[in-house]
Amino acid sequence: MDALRARLAALEAERHARHGEGPRARRRPASVLLVIGCLLAPLAVVATWAADLVGDTDRYVATVAPLARDPAVQDAAANRATDALMGRIDLPTLLSDVAPEDRPLLEKALGGLGGGLENAVRGFVHDQARKAVASPAFATVWTDANRQVHASLDKALTGSGGGAVRLKDDTVTLDLAPLIEDVKKRMADAGMTFASHIPAVHAQFTLLESRQVGEVKTYVRLLRIAGNWLPVLAVLLIAAGVLLSLRRRRALVAGCLGAAVATALLGIGLRVFRVFYLDRLPADVSPGAAGAVYDTLTRFLENAVRMVIVLGVVIALAAWLSGPGRRAGLVRGLWGDGIGAARGTADHAGLRTGPVGPFTRRHRAWFTWILVAVAALVCLLWPYPTGWVILGIALCLLCALAVVEFLAAQPPPRRPREGHAPRS
Repeated sequence: MDALRARLAALEAERHARHGEGPRARRRPASVLLVIGCLLAPLAVVATWAADLVGDTDRYVATVAPLARDPAVQDAAANRATDALMGRIDLPTLLSDVAPEDRPLLEKALGGLGGGLENAVRGFVHDQARKAVASPAFATVWTDANRQVHASLDKALTGSGGGAVRLKDDTVTLDLAPLIEDVKKRMADAGMTFASHIPAVHAQFTLLESRQVGEVKTYVRLLRIAGNWLPVLAVLLIAAGVLLSLRRRRALVAGCLGAAVATALLGIGLRVFRVFYLDRLPADVSPGAAGAVYDTLTRFLENAVRMVIVLGVVIALAAWLSGPGRRAGLVRGLWGDGIGAARGTADHAGLRTGPVGPFTRRHRAWFTWILVAVAALVCLLWPYPTGWVILGIALCLLCALAVVEFLAAQPPPRRPREGHAPRS
């Protein structure tokens, strides 16, 4: 008996060791993997954005094209072109060289502006510059120029200058020489023939101005190297953490919500950084134009942030609803009762499913997984999904699952007609 008691105690100790330390040993690496995957989620979003913006010319052009129609950017470009031209105009000398036949046209153009001669000329030049930047030609020139200088932007963000986009003293600038040439032509057509003799003017329009641009270059270079591999790594780490967890469904919910929260913090950081960035601009940089440039360059990044948040919440909600919890079971019960009531109403109205109902009932699990796989494939193949796209795909999947449940629902028993007793 003593030997049996000793053997029983040893077996109990072995069982406690196997079922006690084992789960704790598995729980620790699973939690670490989930935390690392959640922390990598916002970095993955930024890495994808940086790789697309710097490495994809079409993506970059689509990003900056709306800037040509932004009023703040147009005003800033017109003011910069006006200042550059007025710095090259010697009014007494140039006006004396105007041909006699052109003086009536010039006096008419300047006379309507009023004020002193210099103010009149400045106002006239600014009007011509404003017309130039508001014309469709400027939007075309802006798009074509940005397409051509995309390689220079790549060099600027990765640490070297060159081309129309330059990085100097922590400032990213764009040369406005084509715009100034258009303004000079408009001035000459309006009677200021001396404008055609002004040499080429290269005025710089500030795209980005920050003391941290030099530091950002290093991060952009690293994120570009990471590219699209960082999102894959983040997903694999979260998936590994879920597989190693004892409660996988709970780990999946926690991982998805953690990634959504971490990415939401990135979105908040973008808004906060915008305020600090605009507050530290030099006096000669238009805050409206700088804000428009910042918003445009980060527009797709903010779309990606919202997409990850919505995707994480949708997956976490789906995992929770499919779990054994009491509240989740209550929601599923309401869902099933509602579909069952709709099926009963349809049957009483004569809208029966025939052989489709039993077939769907037998293969309900297959239909469910196929629909989920199709929804996941659509998300993966969508070029640049937004939060609304993810939400729309989730709603379409929900509707498709409702159709499957409707077809697979058991029809209610038929009530015997009045006056006819049921057969025994």
